[in-house]
Amino acid sequence: MNDFDYLGEGEVYLDAACQSLRPRPVIDALNQYYTKHNSCGERVKYKWGKVTDEKVEATREKVLKFLKLSARKYTVSFTLNTTYGINLILSQIKANKFKKVMTSEIEHNSPFLATMAFSERTGLPREVMKRNDDGSIEVSAYDFSDAVVVINCASNFDGRKLLNIKEITKAVHKAGGIIIIDAAQAMAHSANILRGVEVDAVCFSAHKLYAPSLGVIVWHDDLMKLMIDGFIGGGMVDDVKESSYLLSAEGKEHRYTRFESGLQAWGEIVALGVALDWLEKLPKSAWNNLENNTATLYNFLSSSKKLHLVNKEANPTMSFYVEGLDSHLLGEALSREGIMARTGYFCAHYYLDHVLGLPPLIRFSLGLHNRSNDIEKVKTILNKII
Repeated sequence: MNDFDYLGEGEVYLDAACQSLRPRPVIDALNQYYTKHNSCGERVKYKWGKVTDEKVEATREKVLKFLKLSARKYTVSFTLNTTYGINLILSQIKANKFKKVMTSEIEHNSPFLATMAFSERTGLPREVMKRNDDGSIEVSAYDFSDAVVVINCASNFDGRKLLNIKEITKAVHKAGGIIIIDAAQAMAHSANILRGVEVDAVCFSAHKLYAPSLGVIVWHDDLMKLMIDGFIGGGMVDDVKESSYLLSAEGKEHRYTRFESGLQAWGEIVALGVALDWLEKLPKSAWNNLENNTATLYNFLSSSKKLHLVNKEANPTMSFYVEGLDSHLLGEALSREGIMARTGYFCAHYYLDHVLGLPPLIRFSLGLHNRSNDIEKVKTILNKII
């Protein structure tokens, strides 16, 4: 794809689950911010600032459109990353409104540790739910009464999805709880699972969505009723007196400021809007290419007797280990051949190490930038090594 023309012929990037490569239009948009309208959004009246404000507001609208959520019900706020967003919400939840916090066993450390800290801070019990091989949760097996539920809708080591997200969301709300979704691994290639599902908050990282490093919280406006003012500062208030203040978020028009203290990453926000446009305009052939590359690589990895996949089915994100080979050393060997892949437990230590008892793994995570000859090179090099 020409939008990734900076990727050298011999370079194979297989770490999109960490951060995707950025297409040329996104890189150009970020550069344009710095060279054409570098300014502090929402604070200035000069021309550059007005351009920034228009583009930032457009990005908020594009995020809601991408997720098929109503602007009458939902607000988009920008943060640092998914981890920051989840912690930002949990650190300000009124504990007396809930009876427990729940997460699942296949979580990234972001929600897994954040729910631990929330439990320790509030004294509320914490429950870790089992996930099926397909990523779903047996809703009937759990009591969601007055629970804060924080779970992913796509795993970062094998891509399994929360297939019954609508069912679990309905069950949580019916029981008086709230549900916060870690969508970091879903937004780029599996956003359909989320679209139109009215959870209480969706947290994701733009840098896994072909955009610059940025975090996003998409939250239902009713969530603010359950929050304390625990993280506040510049850009969030309409008035300040000696011992009191008036939050801008009290009005719908500036509700997004509830999670936006201080100066924001305006250029990155603008470039996220361009990334969403880029994704929406991609030809079907680009998605077919990703699907074909995924299937080819999965079939190859599945065919080796010495190679053990964590995946139960094909997914752009695949994790495995090879008998008799240290995964970290294997990662270095691949690197010497120009193949870039992640090794270790991918911030999912609890499940991969302590539940499954696996050794450190290799993760191949594909993206829209990958070419068919990338996959052929991986197959050739792995065959030689194994």
